[in-house]
Amino acid sequence: MESLKELYRIGRGPSSSHTMGPSFAAERFRSAFPKADSFQVTLFGSLAKTGRGHLTDVAVREALEPLPTVITFDTTTEDLPHPNTMTLEAFQNGVSLGSWRVMSVGGGKIAVEDLVLGDSAPGAGPSADPPRVYPLSTFTDIKNYCRDRDIYLWQYVEQCEGPGIWDYLSNVWETMKEAVYRGIRRDGELSGGLGVQRKAMYLNRQRHMDESKETRENRKVCAYAFAVSEENAGGGTIVTAPTCGACGVLPAVMLYKQEQQGFSDRDMLKGLAVAGLVGNVIKTNASISGAECGCQAEIGSACSMAAAGLAEIYHMDMDQIEYAAEVAMEHHLGLTCDPIGGLVQIPCIERNAVAGMRAINALSLANFLTYTRKISFDMVVRTMYETGRDLFSKYRETSEGGLAKVYTE
Repeated sequence: MESLKELYRIGRGPSSSHTMGPSFAAERFRSAFPKADSFQVTLFGSLAKTGRGHLTDVAVREALEPLPTVITFDTTTEDLPHPNTMTLEAFQNGVSLGSWRVMSVGGGKIAVEDLVLGDSAPGAGPSADPPRVYPLSTFTDIKNYCRDRDIYLWQYVEQCEGPGIWDYLSNVWETMKEAVYRGIRRDGELSGGLGVQRKAMYLNRQRHMDESKETRENRKVCAYAFAVSEENAGGGTIVTAPTCGACGVLPAVMLYKQEQQGFSDRDMLKGLAVAGLVGNVIKTNASISGAECGCQAEIGSACSMAAAGLAEIYHMDMDQIEYAAEVAMEHHLGLTCDPIGGLVQIPCIERNAVAGMRAINALSLANFLTYTRKISFDMVVRTMYETGRDLFSKYRETSEGGLAKVYTE
């Protein structure tokens, strides 16, 4: 598996696969063809169908500025290597220098297929995969490895990544907290045309008239999840966890529990390491792309990561961590991705809040029921992937079905 640095990416929203990935691809493409004086970019599949709502065209054009760029939205081609496919072609004086066929596979990561290089392009391009720093890729194998050596999951992360991973995760944690703090202080309407009002500030400030401890927890976690998700929808800086569309779940539950229980930042970094390990298992063996496997791959994965991270900071054992992550994913199976207008707003923002509360519920169940379980985490990951591949394309981030179809305002 790849480094957690490939999973936790710091960048601007609103979409890791539709904004961050294409922007990164365009930047790499431009650097590979320094003699180009113009570009042609064609977006296919989900990138074409929801690209305007996700600001894909804006991100690509900004990455290629100030050179002129023609962007075409091809919504009809179906024989694609990935739902998020794009082609980039460089020109000099009207003559093609070379082209790349790029897939934005989720979490801001890109892959290249059928790479055609011009004389001005370096041979490697972006197609070289990041190094595999984890020799094991299933939770079962990782758990058995740790048990045989009497180490914790976070120690396995450090062993594979090196001690430098803690500085990176510290930066991730600070960025997550900053997104929460910015989000709960902002109000107004999000751009995009849906007229969606920011709600995090209201949730954070408005105490229920007869607020119990449980009600306060619900309100605060939801406020924090709304805060980060609204920052993402507004193009603010967030951390993919594992994607932009699901970026509010993990920071919401982790920050709330730190404030409530007084966990140290060192505890939180261990939690992020374990959460990232779980996210990496999903990313490697299934998908974190809504365009490939529906929202179960984004919100479901985020909920699993959050449940595992919470279980770690509460010092639960590896079986309990696994059960928390499994419960969180199992009850998101089949969740569709149907963003209204292609915007990461409805139902995405609210869904982050609901998943945050579900992660806490999964933690509670793991505390009591772990040793009665029948389903392994690896099994539910495989099930999620098969379910996602079986989903009709309308429910995989094309905005052609579900709420995106029924909503008529």
